[in-house]
Amino acid sequence: MYKLSAIEIRDQFIQGKRSATSIVQYFLDRIAKYDGQIGAFLSVFNEKALQKAKELDQKRADKKPLGKLAGIPIAIKDNILVKGEFATCASKFLTNYRAPYDATVIKLLEAEDAIIIGKTNMDEFAMGSSTENSGLQKTRNPWNLKCTPGGSSGGSAAAVAARLCPLALGSDTGGSVRLPASFCGITGFKPTYGRVSRYGLVAYGSSLDQIGPLATNTSDAALIMEVIGKHCEKDSTSYDEKSEEYIKAFNGSLKGMKIGVPWQFLDKLAEEPRAAFQKSVEKIKEMGAEIIDVDLSILNYSIAVYYILATAEASTNLARFDGIRYGQRSPKAKTLDEVYDLSKEEGFGAEVKKRIMLGTYVLSAGYQDAYYKKAQKIRTLIIKAYKDAFAKCDLIATPVSPFAAFEIGSIKDPIQMYLEDIYTIGINLAGVPAVSIPNGFTKDGKPMGLQLIGPHKQDRRVLVAANALEKEFPYHAEVPELVKEEKV
Repeated sequence: MYKLSAIEIRDQFIQGKRSATSIVQYFLDRIAKYDGQIGAFLSVFNEKALQKAKELDQKRADKKPLGKLAGIPIAIKDNILVKGEFATCASKFLTNYRAPYDATVIKLLEAEDAIIIGKTNMDEFAMGSSTENSGLQKTRNPWNLKCTPGGSSGGSAAAVAARLCPLALGSDTGGSVRLPASFCGITGFKPTYGRVSRYGLVAYGSSLDQIGPLATNTSDAALIMEVIGKHCEKDSTSYDEKSEEYIKAFNGSLKGMKIGVPWQFLDKLAEEPRAAFQKSVEKIKEMGAEIIDVDLSILNYSIAVYYILATAEASTNLARFDGIRYGQRSPKAKTLDEVYDLSKEEGFGAEVKKRIMLGTYVLSAGYQDAYYKKAQKIRTLIIKAYKDAFAKCDLIATPVSPFAAFEIGSIKDPIQMYLEDIYTIGINLAGVPAVSIPNGFTKDGKPMGLQLIGPHKQDRRVLVAANALEKEFPYHAEVPELVKEEKV
């Protein structure tokens, strides 16, 4: 069953070929068998998932209408709230925090009969590009256990890549869905800012965060987007438009499209990702699209802008974690000041502390004009650069990362780690949609990804083009050796 897409699993359930209970049990068994090596899950909802499956089997027996996601097990990044379950954000600070309500996306998934199977590991509070900043456990790449799965949604990406579940949700603040998708050889989609509700997502950078799906293929990603891409009154940034039909628009063609490529911005690419990207561009041409040169050189400033704005927002958002209202309180604290200081000192990891301090610094008196306001102005120029580029083309193609997955612990320099996101961060700053799809493997078997970026609110256009390319690049059908099972 691990070779089946989410849509195929759903169809087999609806047609009566498999029970929801057998589907859930199958994936729970795979998690039990393989996740000890991978470390994708922080918690697995064995009883709850089987109970939901039993209810779905009864619903089918009673001939009641079944939802779009009926019988599909879905994993959830641990910064998205599931009522009654732990929401740790992979931080020691929140190991005792149970969500008092469901995130909007969870309600939407369950309304369409999805089965939430567990919560996945991540960089603490989504701050990182490798999932090495998790305060709770290491997650390894199923393609190479020595390597990182990318971050911050590394647990969700590793779970889908290892076929421990057909679908997962992550969050993307600067590439946190697309980078792990690229490193793990799967599809990761970052919707237009405001397309998916952030209600119930623990905030990192509120003007940048967006929930997005991780899937083995574009059709499955489109299916879940049809469910979660809806207006939510509880999120003031959610735009008030009907959800889109994606799959019906899939036509397998790029003919007549203009695809922009910012060639001058691709000088940081390693040799193998460069070759894979050039091969992708040639394939796009063969499919009848025209390649247009676009100028996105302003994106050379994107990492500096991002690490000012995102940390400023993080500093504000994480002020609520004070040892009183949420999370762990330091047992050493004797006074109120000590409760605040020691709880944060003991609860937060090094990367989170670094970003809070940086964000507090750029917002402090005397520095706000020099850093924060200047960064906001450059963000405006980045938005304009994308608008100007899209005036000449339908979509933009870039790599996802300058290189493939690297070994855990091999990058010591934080600046080098931040450069991981050079091709993804600008998209969050501009609020536009983008997808990562697999476009090849390195000589030593590590996946690489191609990124397609669309104009604001053109999520469907991005997924239609990605689906057409996927048919020419069937790398998504590859499964890591570690988790392959022979048919008995």
